[in-house]
Amino acid sequence: MFHQIKIAPVTEQNRKLVEKLDVFPNQKGFIESVKDCMLEADNEKNWYPVGLWNKENLIGFAMYGKIRESQYTRLWFDRLLIDKRYQGKGYAKSAVRAILSQIRNQYPDEYIYLSVYEENKMAISLYQSFGFRFTGELDTKGEKIMCLREK
Repeated sequence: MFHQIKIAPVTEQNRKLVEKLDVFPNQKGFIESVKDCMLEADNEKNWYPVGLWNKENLIGFAMYGKIRESQYTRLWFDRLLIDKRYQGKGYAKSAVRAILSQIRNQYPDEYIYLSVYEENKMAISLYQSFGFRFTGELDTKGEKIMCLREK
């Protein structure tokens, strides 16, 4: 099912609402809380935290940005969270499609990286359906790094 997803920056006006988004208890180890993500974005100005909306409903959160690492700078699609009330309804696929489109508009010639825990089979399958492939690298938390090399 295809949902129309609107991506909007997290602002002071909607931040408290966005920070209330949550996942199921068994998913909490896969992603930081939105509040933690926002604190990170407050300190790293290259992050773009966004709310994901379907009509008038805030259904999720994502964060992306071009981040300097020790040897190079990479474009990261670093966070994706669909609120537990909206999971299982096809929003994640529509959200990834919308986010990738926005990232491509902002950074047209960059590879896009993300990281995922090996146990998060649903996320891996979702990202692979968009062309992400494992690089053989691990991030600082032990997550496997995936890359979308299509430009």
